[in-house]
Amino acid sequence: MKVKDLAEKYSMKILNAADIETREATGCYCGDLLSWVMSRANADDIWLTVMGNVNSIGVAVLSDVACIVLTENAAFDADALKRAQENSVIVLQTEMNTYETAVKVYEELK
Repeated sequence: MKVKDLAEKYSMKILNAADIETREATGCYCGDLLSWVMSRANADDIWLTVMGNVNSIGVAVLSDVACIVLTENAAFDADALKRAQENSVIVLQTEMNTYETAVKVYEELK
């Protein structure tokens, strides 16, 4: 599924669009421990987290996730936004908690 379609369908706020029009997602990973995510998330996963800092952008780049979705309206700091823009990382934000978001993503991907 296209990341853009997910964002639109569930009214997710787009914090950094990058290549949102064309980026495809094929899986999902939930996690907040960055070293754990870095070693386990797959390329093209939608990464659900509350970690909106510059280090999460580095993990997203290394893992080549389709996007980061900050659940529970988690904060996204200015340094992270700058790094996301420099590295073309799509970042979305939702009011839903991680479980609710994961269920929606699962339904879209199955």
